[in-house]
Amino acid sequence: MDDIRLLAGLERLALSVGPLVMRAFTEGCAVDRKADDSPVTHADRESERLILAGLRGLCPTTPVVAEESVAAGNFPADPGSTFFLVDPLDGTREFIAGRPEFTVNIGLVRAGAPVLGVVYAPAASVLYAGRPGQAERVTVDAQGGAVSRQVISARPRTAHVSVVASRSHRVLETDRYIATLQQAEIVAVGSSLKFGLLAAGEADLYPRFGRTMQWDTAAGDAVLRAAGGITETLDGRPLAYGPRGSDPARLYENPAFVARGL
Repeated sequence: MDDIRLLAGLERLALSVGPLVMRAFTEGCAVDRKADDSPVTHADRESERLILAGLRGLCPTTPVVAEESVAAGNFPADPGSTFFLVDPLDGTREFIAGRPEFTVNIGLVRAGAPVLGVVYAPAASVLYAGRPGQAERVTVDAQGGAVSRQVISARPRTAHVSVVASRSHRVLETDRYIATLQQAEIVAVGSSLKFGLLAAGEADLYPRFGRTMQWDTAAGDAVLRAAGGITETLDGRPLAYGPRGSDPARLYENPAFVARGL
């Protein structure tokens, strides 16, 4: 399957779980705690179940690393060079708090780089999609259908820098980094919407010094790279994906990074 058709399949899959997620958002659902004390809801687990079933239909032999499966101890220690990374409900804290800044993330990694990605924000009726050479912002209707598409691209950085920062996970190191920038406007946003804003040329930088996992970033990073941007570690190298080290709890943990436009 070529990348165009595969990305279209990932879009359909992300859109298909939107009604479930929105129903839980508007009606409420039970909240549990995982072993690391982070929150998890029925919507996280059910969304992941549906996405995994869909991916088995699309690419039955491609390994999948998904957040809730990893939390349950079900994950490939070595997924090989090509695999999916799934966050079925990114921004769970925003979701629980009643803020509409949550997304469904599905990304495909090849040789350590995120190459395909969809980031669907059902409460905002927008989906970001990216493949090598093209990124799009898709307006979605209430039934989960694509109403319109717009090709997007990251913008050149100017003297006045717009910085997007985590709403729920901002740490002191992030504030120190932002303090080194002059004339910086700071916008607090939850979930992978931060990558979407960069990819659409609506922001310039996303510094992240707090803990993130690869399923948090792969889809949005793929969209950003498709739009001409990049996500780099603090030594200036592109953020790489795949298992690291031997600690099962940290195999898919990201180092600190800065995502940026052109």
